Amino acid sequence: MNAKEIIARRVAKELKDGDVVNLGIGLPTQVANYLPDDVQVTLQSENGFLGLGPITQEDPNLVNAGGQPCGMLPGAAMFDSAFSFALIRGGHVDLCVLGGLQVDEQANLANWVVPGKMVPGMGGAMDLVVGAKKVIIAMEHNAKDGGAKLLHRCHFPLTAQGKVSMVVTELAVFSFINQQMVLIEISDDTTVDKLRELTEANFTVSPELRPMQVN
Repeated sequence: MNAKEIIARRVAKELKDGDVVNLGIGLPTQVANYLPDDVQVTLQSENGFLGLGPITQEDPNLVNAGGQPCGMLPGAAMFDSAFSFALIRGGHVDLCVLGGLQVDEQANLANWVVPGKMVPGMGGAMDLVVGAKKVIIAMEHNAKDGGAKLLHRCHFPLTAQGKVSMVVTELAVFSFINQQMVLIEISDDTTVDKLRELTEANFTVSPELRPMQVN
């Protein structure tokens, strides 16, 4: 398994039967591939519908929020952007899964722009992080240059402050508990000491630390 598959498989275990879920573009979209058979969720897309599903017949007029072709399940509903964001801002999304550029010890998230680089727009990330009941950040543990992505303080422009519930990387799972970043699961391929070397952010280790569950 590569890093992205490990992350997607672990995040899928957080989705509960009956949840309304928003999956961000990129890695988070893979989460839907690994849901247990007994878990049925309703996928919401901020461009205006509930009930995303696998593609059965590609339709150029049917795309998700990232502009990628998608399918719809029986019973799906379509609506305008204003209603879609009313769902998000009204707290009707149980869980959202987003990618991240940086997360810090205070549960702050930066994921919409790298300073100095072109960006098409912030999309719905700011609304989702504030409106969803639970926010999971699915990202590789370190940047391509090896630099830390889990930091003392984010230095990229913030998407939201204090709203991250959980971070899942290929090496570990962190939860924010009582305003502390807590290591709750760790990969069999690493150790706590090695994790501290790769992680700038300070974190505590749960007394119930367990192996990371991906199967």
